[in-house]
Amino acid sequence: MIQVGDKLPAGTLMEFNEVAAEGCAIGPMPVDVTQATAGKTIALFALPGAFTPTCSAKHVPGYVAQADAFTAAGVDEIWCVSVNDAFVMGAWAKDQGTQGKVRMLADGSADFTKATGLTLDLTARGMGLRSNRYAMLVKDGVVRVLNVEGPGKFEVSDADTLLAQVRTLA
Repeated sequence: MIQVGDKLPAGTLMEFNEVAAEGCAIGPMPVDVTQATAGKTIALFALPGAFTPTCSAKHVPGYVAQADAFTAAGVDEIWCVSVNDAFVMGAWAKDQGTQGKVRMLADGSADFTKATGLTLDLTARGMGLRSNRYAMLVKDGVVRVLNVEGPGKFEVSDADTLLAQVRTLA
């Protein structure tokens, strides 16, 4: 499992954006993790799945609500990573109002998730291999803070917890 001090694994996530002004879709577009994190401070959180209860009611909304506070604390971008396809993540972004606040990044084949060692096997619940729920602060591609949830928990990966840690490090 990835640890504080480790570099994020190289790989590609996918992003789908809808441009409201034109009603046209952009994407899916590849996001090279190494290039996209270079020289930036990223608040990255991951969760088991788009449109799932805790993820939609608490996890994503917390980061959307705190986006300005993260920026004020020196965070360049907030990323939400889930083992879903880019189209689902794009629809969820629209539903959650994340435009300009949280980048919704798809890890469709779970390659990034597997490389971090933060997988969650939900096969018995009909969801297959997913991401564990976690949050991390990444500076220039290196993990500086890592909060991994226990099974079925939502206690340490929320926006308020990570924001407090970001402020402590600033």
